[in-house]
Amino acid sequence: MKIGILNGDDIGHEIVPETVKVMHAAAQATGVRIDWEPIPIGRTAYDSLGTTMPADTLQRLAALDGWLLGPIGHMAYPKVPEAPNPHPILRKHFDLYANIRPVKSYPTLKSVHQGVDLVIVRENNEGFQPDRNVVAGCGEFRPTHDVTISVRVITRAGSSKVARAAFELARSRRRHLTAVHKDTVFKLGCGMFVEECHKLAAEFPDVRFEEAIVDTFAMRLVMTPQRYDVVVTTNMFGDILTDEAAGLVGGLGMAPGLCAGPTHAMAQATHGSAPDISGRNIANPYAMIMSGSMLLDWLGRRNGDAAAVEAGARIDRAVQRVIQQGEALTPDLGGTGTTSGMGDAIAEEVRAG
Repeated sequence: MKIGILNGDDIGHEIVPETVKVMHAAAQATGVRIDWEPIPIGRTAYDSLGTTMPADTLQRLAALDGWLLGPIGHMAYPKVPEAPNPHPILRKHFDLYANIRPVKSYPTLKSVHQGVDLVIVRENNEGFQPDRNVVAGCGEFRPTHDVTISVRVITRAGSSKVARAAFELARSRRRHLTAVHKDTVFKLGCGMFVEECHKLAAEFPDVRFEEAIVDTFAMRLVMTPQRYDVVVTTNMFGDILTDEAAGLVGGLGMAPGLCAGPTHAMAQATHGSAPDISGRNIANPYAMIMSGSMLLDWLGRRNGDAAAVEAGARIDRAVQRVIQQGEALTPDLGGTGTTSGMGDAIAEEVRAG
């Protein structure tokens, strides 16, 4: 398989190489062959090539099966046309409509709750986000100095695609899916999303399906997150709820993610680029490494490649062992280890099987 390496910004240059190290170890252990292709993106690309999105980036990515995208620090980019935020462009261009974000607690790590193991599947290309909900122009505009209008886009096709991805994921887990919405207020927008979820529910009679109003769900998520398995929701709700869920199990450093579409997938951790700790070798690589594990699993299942699925599972087991041992953990996890040291420990556990 062909996988791209896009380091991104700030701590991305530290945690993405550790992810490649761990994935390489898993591939060697399971007999999976990976051709890696480094591709410049973000601030480094801007400083060397004059743009955060070089002209051939999309073409090069199209020839790959998937890629690792490190965190993007776009808030610090120059406010010029040559410095766009890359990841909305990638999500839209490759129709990466399902943003899959698992949330898991570990008994040996401090967290608000224990026994948490859920996945939020967030629609990725519609909703309120103005950088991806229209083909041309912008979904947010200001007709006068005192009025701003934001357009929310919900389509049947988009709702159906993300609902199907969530049902299929629930079928592979504990067979319980919760659709989160606000059709009491957004009767047409959320109403359409829920209608499509109900249509798909008929195709998955083995999955227990339920609905939850978003504000009620937000409260229940804080109080009893253990009651949920797979959650599917629209873009803005998902963006907020996934950060809330990560806070229950230790913060955004414990928040991996995968953006999946019909032909490609992008491993992208939920957290930001953390410029305040960049270059200090203390960034937690967990979220990026687990995102890489998710990418191997997705590629393996899509291509019927059992070895790739096992490579992803091998990383998952190795991460659990390193966390349980507690010796190589970074400071945010209560340890005294380094980014590279934690990556080394996980890679060693991967090789040990």
